[in-house]
Amino acid sequence: MEDKKLYMVIERFRPGKIKALYQRFEERGRMMPEGVTYINSWINEEVTVCYQVMEAASLEKLNEWISNWNDMVDFEIVPVITSVQAKAKVFSI
Repeated sequence: MEDKKLYMVIERFRPGKIKALYQRFEERGRMMPEGVTYINSWINEEVTVCYQVMEAASLEKLNEWISNWNDMVDFEIVPVITSVQAKAKVFSI
């Protein structure tokens, strides 16, 4: 089995789509495929950008989830590691 990786997902809500986005979420939930796990999210005060941490078995699986939302949101994906993993990486160099 493949190790899961963490991704910082920066979602920029498209103008005029925010209410529809929240309605879809209310009706269908996150619509995540198997192999993708929601960790947590934070939204700016203007409710225009969401910063979300997701865990996924692969970038392909994460892209499968994104395809459910990319008509309302522009996505930026940043692979990340935990601070514990970063410290271990620094001291193993």
